[in-house]
Amino acid sequence: MVAELGSAFLCADLGITPDIRDDHAAYLGHWLKILKDDKRAIFSAAAHAQRAADFLQRIQSPPAEQAA
Repeated sequence: MVAELGSAFLCADLGITPDIRDDHAAYLGHWLKILKDDKRAIFSAAAHAQRAADFLQRIQSPPAEQAA
């Protein structure tokens, strides 16, 4: 779930429209039980995903005009 959320966060930030794939629904279906059992799981996963997305954005190379 962290990877799915992180991917969605990065796509939104970069203006990329993600492709909807059938296997995403099946993969996320696995998390339904966890989400039903732990009402805070989505918040924890989203926090981890945001930290990962922030890290990737920090380590990207600056655009050429900013580097000069």
